[in-house]
Amino acid sequence: MTTVASLSLLPHLLIKPSFRCCSRKGVGRYGGIKVYAVLGDDGAEYAKNNTWEALFHVDDPGPRVPIAKGKFLDVNQALEVVRFDIQYCDWRARQDLLTIMVLHNKVVEVLNPLAREFKSIGTLRKELAELQEELAKAHNQVHLSETRVSSALDKLAQMETLVNDRLLQDGGSSASTAECTSLAPSTSATSRIVNKKPPRRSLNVSGPVQPYNPSLKNFWYPVAFSSDLKDDTMVPIDCFEEQWVIFRGNDGRPGCVMNTCAHRACPLHLGSVNEGRIQCPYHGWEYSTDGKCEKMPSTKMLNVRIRSLPCFEQEGMVWIWPGNDPPTSTIPSLLPPSGFTIHAEIVMELPVEHGLLLDNLLDLAHAPFTHTSTFAKGWSVPSLVKFLTPSSGLQGYWDPYPIDMEFRPPCMVLSTIGISKPGKLEGKSTKQCSTHLHQLHICLPSSRNKTRLLYRMSLDFAPWIKHVLNEDLRLVLGQQERMINGANVWNWPVSYDKLGIRYRLWRDAIERGVDRLPFSNQNEDEDEDEDEDEDDGQS
Repeated sequence: MTTVASLSLLPHLLIKPSFRCCSRKGVGRYGGIKVYAVLGDDGAEYAKNNTWEALFHVDDPGPRVPIAKGKFLDVNQALEVVRFDIQYCDWRARQDLLTIMVLHNKVVEVLNPLAREFKSIGTLRKELAELQEELAKAHNQVHLSETRVSSALDKLAQMETLVNDRLLQDGGSSASTAECTSLAPSTSATSRIVNKKPPRRSLNVSGPVQPYNPSLKNFWYPVAFSSDLKDDTMVPIDCFEEQWVIFRGNDGRPGCVMNTCAHRACPLHLGSVNEGRIQCPYHGWEYSTDGKCEKMPSTKMLNVRIRSLPCFEQEGMVWIWPGNDPPTSTIPSLLPPSGFTIHAEIVMELPVEHGLLLDNLLDLAHAPFTHTSTFAKGWSVPSLVKFLTPSSGLQGYWDPYPIDMEFRPPCMVLSTIGISKPGKLEGKSTKQCSTHLHQLHICLPSSRNKTRLLYRMSLDFAPWIKHVLNEDLRLVLGQQERMINGANVWNWPVSYDKLGIRYRLWRDAIERGVDRLPFSNQNEDEDEDEDEDEDDGQS
């Protein structure tokens, strides 16, 4: 309800010129609010005794909130909650209307020519200033009421779902009870079966890769390096099993559109970029970065548009927002720490699911076993590997390896490795090392069995890059094959799996749509948690 719309609902008796404003205040009072009387030609008071007075004789339903009698609402209780919500919305709307009527009367009193004769300009200015302040408060109150109404409607929808679910459960439980009664030896045995507590949930990642939950799309995803996107080039990508193409518009800004021509479904990336528009190679249709078709050779121009995604460029990276929710206004920084120089940027297409690849990147306890010919050559195998994490967060460091690591939602892993030269460990922490390797891994979910990997490295270890990735890839491919066949890739987590476990719990929370994500509050005290059993796969 807007202020303008509310004023349009005021009774005509309040705005007719023939009425005059009474300077007496407090003639009527509702809910502690002063009501200014409006007098007609005959001197009658309309604010106290008129046909509109009944509009506001509605009691506050707050004290009559329905009380839940158990953990679950039955059908009657749910309907009572729905009825209470409707009553509350009605009462709140009447209170807002009353507030607006009061302010209207004040406007009439201040601006009335009869009243103005007896007031100085200074007094009028003061009253107008006070009135403006009250109008601002009323405006805020109207917006608050809109929010309450919206929340009430959401609750109504939830209650409707609850009622339907309870009806289905009641029907199903009746049938189950009848079946158990006929088969069970006694009622007590049936009761023991029904009341048996379900086993504790554990982390289980097995079976074929499931379709992506829409909640996972509501993030900014980095999809390309700026250096790969020239003014006349296109970068085709797959994201969440949809095909897109990125190119630069006439203003130099990147855009992301569906990689399919609206005419004959020809892949647009097979064409070219012409004056900031992507041109289809089939019939020459040209599209701008927002997906609008701006050129159709040899035919009448039609209003045609293809899908596009919000696209933004920051710090040498092109980002897209593939979700349906409005994009957030902030994009995280992925630049290396101060003092580092970017030496290499590589893009690879890997035939593995992006979650498995993230699991691998977040686990460096495998380094002395897998990366024996690259940066971990010569590393000793310690008797115990621990991953120390803050009490809240998705980052930490390895002990006794000089490795700092962080998972940054939704698909980025940043790591810093302290190392002097290949095969030699200089210290047990990055702070004890004089030189470091900083890595950024971005695992874009192209499809359920394919990942677009963007890798950025700082310092001068470029000859190792592909070799290191290939060492990991042969392991992850084997994991994926066994996972699809039913093996649980997180069957027995141990202490150094903490960060990988936290990533899986974070992703599970995203897909379940929980309000508060785990490990997301970075403002809490970041005391190191050295409890080895904290994240042993239990949720």
